[in-house]
Amino acid sequence: MNIQNPEGYKGKHTADATTVEEGLAIQEEQAKYDDDFATETAMANTLLTPRFYTTDFDELDAIDVSGIREEWDALIAQMASDPNKGHFKKNDDWDHVDWDGMEPKLKKEFIDFLISSCTAEFSGCVLYKEMKRRGNNKDITQLFQLMARDEARHAGFINDALREAGLRVNLGFLTQAKKYTYFRPKFIYYATYLSEKIGYARYITIFRHLEANPELRFHPIFKWFEEWCNDEFSHGEAFALLMKTDPKLTSGGNVWWIKFFLTAVYATMYVRDHQRPAFHEALGVDPDWYAHEVYTKTSELSKQIFPITLDIEHPAWQRNLVRLQKANVQIAEGKQQGGVGGKLRELAGSAKAARAFVALFMIPSKKHKVPEVTRLEPVY
Repeated sequence: MNIQNPEGYKGKHTADATTVEEGLAIQEEQAKYDDDFATETAMANTLLTPRFYTTDFDELDAIDVSGIREEWDALIAQMASDPNKGHFKKNDDWDHVDWDGMEPKLKKEFIDFLISSCTAEFSGCVLYKEMKRRGNNKDITQLFQLMARDEARHAGFINDALREAGLRVNLGFLTQAKKYTYFRPKFIYYATYLSEKIGYARYITIFRHLEANPELRFHPIFKWFEEWCNDEFSHGEAFALLMKTDPKLTSGGNVWWIKFFLTAVYATMYVRDHQRPAFHEALGVDPDWYAHEVYTKTSELSKQIFPITLDIEHPAWQRNLVRLQKANVQIAEGKQQGGVGGKLRELAGSAKAARAFVALFMIPSKKHKVPEVTRLEPVY
């Protein structure tokens, strides 16, 4: 990813960038030093860490949105109006953060949360920018340009927060060095649609909780979550419309793929959140309650395009999530132990995790009729 003349963007902020190229150039100008810890954490590749994706860009470029033109144009017009321009930067609402006085475990988990969030946002930025660069289809390239712009702003804002802690993710380095995973376009649709919609559900749930309990807001970045999650919502709407252009993507055998991605995304969220007990305790949020709230919102939203939802009220659902989380702890303990004994412990944990995931996947899903009009507006 070439960034031309970053010196020309000195003193500017990613929140005011109108294109992804401008946002990334500003990031490059700000990158006067690199923190090895933050970047190495972002570089990690595990089942739970955000990944960078590539796909068949020619197939994406061939999408015809003429059958959904009215809904498509309305969404593009909303995104092009750029309601959040200038929003994602510090202002008078940004309270002082006592990083040195923060409880050590909370500090560690919160930094991990910020680095993971920054990497996930930038992952979307890289994928969307590449589609914009490679494509010739005006409808598709315009969409991906707008989404890449938003994700670059989000990543830049999180880096602002990290910089106060003396850390920073070198986004330019990640672009060149992080391993890319190839996904077929339909898998990109399923995975990215869900990540955007579950991102909305996660952020708005935390925002509303802290809105009602402001004394629990231990960092000012949470004040920006409402506008942030509305960007996530719009991006999810875009992927819902992309899937609507081809009915085969949400019918027949592909329904099994939808169920797989729903299960994988929900399960990954549950396990990852349970790795941050101090973070959720500081927010006054029980991770099990939080997971159920997010699943409920995401399931309701995904009815706009998916013909099934997962049965999160099934007696085996929570039970197997707990089994999966315990298996993940065993895997981590085995890796830490090392040696033959540690490896055996790790393998046993992996087998338990696989069984728990299969049990989750085999829970019968709920079917429903997909509405004719796909577009939704955020209401939570």
